[in-house]
Amino acid sequence: MMKAVSVESGEASKAKGHGVNRGLSVFDLVLRIVAIVGTLAGAVAMGTAEQTLPFATQLVQFSAQYDDFDSFKLFVIVNAIVCAYLALTLPFSIFHIMRSRAGKSRILLIFLDAIMLVLLTSGASAAAAIVYLAHTGNTSANWFSVCQQYTDFCQRSAGSLIGSFGAMVCLVLLIIFSAVAISRR
Repeated sequence: MMKAVSVESGEASKAKGHGVNRGLSVFDLVLRIVAIVGTLAGAVAMGTAEQTLPFATQLVQFSAQYDDFDSFKLFVIVNAIVCAYLALTLPFSIFHIMRSRAGKSRILLIFLDAIMLVLLTSGASAAAAIVYLAHTGNTSANWFSVCQQYTDFCQRSAGSLIGSFGAMVCLVLLIIFSAVAISRR
């Protein structure tokens, strides 16, 4: 009689483990969608950042665009790459909801998610350094703050970093939850 109870409790715990893995898989899908929105918003916001300052004459105008800075170009390209990668991995995430015990594809996603996290971190960090320098300047190098003149451009470029850093948090959580799901197998 005790064996029957232990078998039933073993099956119940196995079913509970599938439920936890399925919940992690649903959360994986949600995080991927949030990260797609963050990287896409960051790339679009930075890619459309532009401001022209009026001057005394119409012949001379000063403008600032994202492609004036190589770090901002890198930021837009990296965000576009990570956004495309995340969109391409959505079918894997849906597959993991249906088959919560899949292990090899989760290991592949952990590896690729880590690569994308490094790529996104490097692009966002390079852009953040330029945004910081634009806001504060560097008096020892005689670089003045350009954000006093180009306020709209600076606000837009700084705001674009929010989506990218949010996507980095999502990728870290994706890696952690995928590792937890693999360990629960």
